[in-house]
Amino acid sequence: MTLIPVPRTAVIVVAAGSGTRLDAGAPKAFVGIDSFSVLRHALDGVFAASPAQVVVVAPPGFEGDAETELRGAAGDRVDLGRVVTGGETRQQSVAAGLAALWGDVEVVLVHDAARALTPPDQIDAVAAAVTEGTGVIPALPVVDTLKRVDGDRVIAPVDRSELAAAQTPQGFPRAALEAAYAAALASGVDYTDDAALFAAAGGTVRHIPGSARAFKITTPDDLDRARRVLAVPDPAIGGHAVVAAPSASATTPAAGIPRIGIGTDVHAFGGEGDLWLAGLEWSGEPALSGHSDGDAVAHAIVDALLGAAGLGDIGEHFGTAHPEYAGAHAAVFLARTRELLDEAGFTIGNVSAQFQGNRPRFSARRGEAERALSQALGGAPVSITATTTDRLGFAGRGEGIAVTAVAVVFSRGGADRAE
Repeated sequence: MTLIPVPRTAVIVVAAGSGTRLDAGAPKAFVGIDSFSVLRHALDGVFAASPAQVVVVAPPGFEGDAETELRGAAGDRVDLGRVVTGGETRQQSVAAGLAALWGDVEVVLVHDAARALTPPDQIDAVAAAVTEGTGVIPALPVVDTLKRVDGDRVIAPVDRSELAAAQTPQGFPRAALEAAYAAALASGVDYTDDAALFAAAGGTVRHIPGSARAFKITTPDDLDRARRVLAVPDPAIGGHAVVAAPSASATTPAAGIPRIGIGTDVHAFGGEGDLWLAGLEWSGEPALSGHSDGDAVAHAIVDALLGAAGLGDIGEHFGTAHPEYAGAHAAVFLARTRELLDEAGFTIGNVSAQFQGNRPRFSARRGEAERALSQALGGAPVSITATTTDRLGFAGRGEGIAVTAVAVVFSRGGADRAE
């Protein structure tokens, strides 16, 4: 008989939330993303990481459902997992998970099931970074412009260089975490996450790079985003949609496989100033209307790139909720999109776009436009074509311009990592 070494690490998967904001008619962890639930995808990532005891904290009445998901994900590691019942608060649920740990466990990771697409490499990186007396969280830099407000009045800017967006799993030395939970229970304070609870008890917390894929599924839009991301099959974790690892600290399982995205954009004439199109200013031509400069070619390319990488769409990253992009030109949009793809572990292959419209006359500036767009994308090849529609449709009537773009991106393997 084969003896399996007892793991020194445990992962507590917190799945006891009600999912009120998701409003899907069931606790969040048991809502389907595709043919599998949020919890099943989270557990696939956990069991694809290094062996650990896995404790799933389920809502009362859903213990059997959680057991089914656990067994489906665990495979031949099923003996490493168990299900316990959660409490009324997250803090009580984590405490229930702590009470179920084996005696040999020395490092504890607390992981939200709602971060269902967290890469296995991120889980391993957190576990490896925990040291005596020090907790570790994965985090991403804050990229949005932040303001301090009072009601509807903007008071002051916030220095985002001092901020980071925390993710899970959050890792801690077991003894220190248990002591911190005992202190929190005695104080009656309910903390927002385990890092805050640990720090309040005197522990030190540091951060390591997180992953764009480890976003939290909280709203219906988040669920839609997760469904877009899950596009690459991976036999290593059950043959269904992969828990892909897009950050610089993780390896995308389907490294080198091309992914194709398509983007479309339409803008009507009627903006102020001169026309901006394909990254160039066209003096004397009527401007397109839009939140930024109305450059439909650049915007279609952005959507194609984001779609290929499963990172949402232009409205999510650059829409009216992001006033910092009002009036911005193509170079700003494309450079930021390239950064998003790079952070998510993707390299741009090439981009092709075609716009439909009677004006401007494009052929004389085609090379100039392609060079400008390519430069904004870090040198990726860009080709642009233009066509009229024989006066058919709104573009043919001279009311605006329509653009279709196609982009190819490649996921990066471990050999491409800087670490």
